[in-house]
Amino acid sequence: MKGGAHGGGALKSNVKFRMPTAENLIPIRIDVEVEGQRFKDAFTWNPNEPDLEITGFARRTVKDLNLPMAFIPLIIQSIQTQVNEFRSYEGLEMIAGERVHCLKLDLRVNSTVIRDQFLWDLGNLESDPEEFARCICKDLELDDPEVGPAVAFAIREQLYELAVLSVSSGRETRISKKSRREWALDFSQSSKAVSAFELMKRSSSKSSAVRKRNEWDFFEPIVEILTREEVEALEAREERNARIKKRQEEKDDLYVNRYSRA
Repeated sequence: MKGGAHGGGALKSNVKFRMPTAENLIPIRIDVEVEGQRFKDAFTWNPNEPDLEITGFARRTVKDLNLPMAFIPLIIQSIQTQVNEFRSYEGLEMIAGERVHCLKLDLRVNSTVIRDQFLWDLGNLESDPEEFARCICKDLELDDPEVGPAVAFAIREQLYELAVLSVSSGRETRISKKSRREWALDFSQSSKAVSAFELMKRSSSKSSAVRKRNEWDFFEPIVEILTREEVEALEAREERNARIKKRQEEKDDLYVNRYSRA
């Protein structure tokens, strides 16, 4: 299984910004509304695709789902904005190498609720969230075919956020190095990062490199299968919360517009 905290492909030098996975696919979320009709979706997108493909995708989606034509420009704008955000980081350096992070899942897919956390090496550019998700579903005997893609998407969202943070870290590192040169100070020993492998060598038999033995229970997956009544109640609550959030956002936008005109 590719992915996780261990595996080949880890780099020890900085690389140009990209998704820290074998396939450079970015997570896209759409949540748009037209005249009380709402469309939500989540999927991955290849940022190297020509922009015209976004228009074609929006048209096909609207046609397949029999949505009003007014959804087409909203879907195009949503996808294009997220793709452009990703492209704005391309060309910048992000720190590679073995950097283990804890990723967390807290998802509801139809009637399946899954909560889990596991370790992932951001420096492993051969990792495969989709294969990792398939293995999770197989191990937990989850039959719903929509769970695997949802798990993989959640992983990619977190990896994307970490990749963006690694660009910021890279900038801070370069600024820090420049400052040390100017002041002729050498902090290389005190600031040297310790790799996960070095931590493993130093750790005692009672703890692992990344967590103590008494924390292992927190890393066990939790799966719940909800009844139809529980799903309906949960969806009603989510819809109510979404309406409240939307009204608050509209209120905030109105306040900003009034303030800007004042």
